Amino acid sequence: MKTKISIVILSGMILMGCANKQAVVREVWTKEQAHEWYQQWGWLRGCDFIPSTAINQLEMWQAETFDAATIDRELGWAASIGMNCMRVYLHHLGWETDKDGFKKRVGEYLDIAEKHQISTIFVFFDDCWNPTYAAGKQPDPKSGIHNSGWVRDPGDLLFQETALEGILEAYVKDMLTAFKDDKRIVLWDLYNEPGNSGYGNKSLPLLQKVFTWGRTVNPSQPLSVGVWNKSLSDLNQFQLDNSDIITYHDYSELQSHQQTIDTLKRLGRPLICTEYMARTRNSTFQTIMPLLKANHIGAINWGLTAGKTNTIFAWDTPLPDLAEPPVWFHDIFRTDGTPFSQEEIDLIRSLTATE
Repeated sequence: MKTKISIVILSGMILMGCANKQAVVREVWTKEQAHEWYQQWGWLRGCDFIPSTAINQLEMWQAETFDAATIDRELGWAASIGMNCMRVYLHHLGWETDKDGFKKRVGEYLDIAEKHQISTIFVFFDDCWNPTYAAGKQPDPKSGIHNSGWVRDPGDLLFQETALEGILEAYVKDMLTAFKDDKRIVLWDLYNEPGNSGYGNKSLPLLQKVFTWGRTVNPSQPLSVGVWNKSLSDLNQFQLDNSDIITYHDYSELQSHQQTIDTLKRLGRPLICTEYMARTRNSTFQTIMPLLKANHIGAINWGLTAGKTNTIFAWDTPLPDLAEPPVWFHDIFRTDGTPFSQEEIDLIRSLTATE
């Protein structure tokens, strides 16, 4: 049976109708709206955060392993050096397994972060690292291997289970509806590094859908997906065309990062760098953080505390015989609160103290 679909455009909204049911899908924010929103936050600076006791998103959010005490302690260290924003990954399986409990724990996280005057960027989907996952006890870290237990969302299951799309839609819409007016949330990062892990344009349909789901709920916070790989032209164009605020990843050295900024500034929207800082690639606090501050670009580096993720080790350089590498790849603090580099701490404090 054929179903009549109608599309009507009304003052910045798109009405998509199927029979008698209509969903309002808002358009991308104007540049003026984006800049007005950005002004309220000042200079955003912080980390991609997972507590040191969690190996992946599921271990962070499942009831049995949600570690409020460690989250509180480690966010306190972040606040002590002037950080005011964390980027935090969710996972649909945590929600699917325990919807109400999952949302309760997200609210508890937000309460802890607010106590430390830290706002949050939440991430829904992710194409990085392990393709499969399961609820329950998560694997132990593999010595010296970067993110040995991190899991994609939805990963390969998206191409195997036809019913999964409906679950993902319900998940995104439920989370956005529950927190759509929460002023502690900076923005919703809908999809981390789409096309990674060799997916390429296979990730485009989900990328398109998650923007539609987000705009249908229309939270008060902006929606964005960060560009990260220049070769993924179709994905990049869609991300840039549909993001209210431009976000991006750049782990390169100073000159190359400056070129990225120069290119993205032409779009005329606020910029937030949601991943940077890989010491052995010459992306350091000393070189990149001052650049981002000077350009009033949000500065979110990967990693706060060295822990089960093993992100002190480089992506492509496993060192299973070492407790820690001589130069950490990511992260700032050890689990006792001492820093990898006091020089870095002094620099970060000097940059954040004047804000």
